[in-house]
Amino acid sequence: MTEKYFAEIEGVEYQIEILSDNRIAINGEPYELNFQALRQHLSYSLLLEGKSYEINIYQDNGVWEVLLRGNQFSVQVEDESERRLRMATGQASKEEGKILLQAPMPGLVIDIQVKEGQEVDKGDVLVILESMKMQNELIAPRAGRITRIQTKMNEHVERKQILLILE
Repeated sequence: MTEKYFAEIEGVEYQIEILSDNRIAINGEPYELNFQALRQHLSYSLLLEGKSYEINIYQDNGVWEVLLRGNQFSVQVEDESERRLRMATGQASKEEGKILLQAPMPGLVIDIQVKEGQEVDKGDVLVILESMKMQNELIAPRAGRITRIQTKMNEHVERKQILLILE
């Protein structure tokens, strides 16, 4: 029996089936993979269809934050039973409220590309964080207004430190 999950990334939904320890299907398309934890905190090695990727993943307030190739993605995941329950109760996905943008890893704030009070669109770059000699663009998971910036340029930040607040 396969496990089914539904993942939403940047407004696009994907159906993921776990077929075995090293096989998945995404929207019905099968893939071979190998996924291993690395010694670094929250870092993983992903070998997908012969291509190697290093990714950082952590969960925050029910949302998975994924850092891949210098880009951060917020991923909402639910399994079949969670989805059925949500649909039965008529709940929609959460697209409102306060979002605390946190550093996905320790690093140096290279640039803050927004100001307090600024309106932003989903996908806009908010902060550029340098970690492990890579510059990572932290993007807005949805449209909103920057209500508070809690960091400054050239500041060293810790993982999960709040950088700014989006409402």
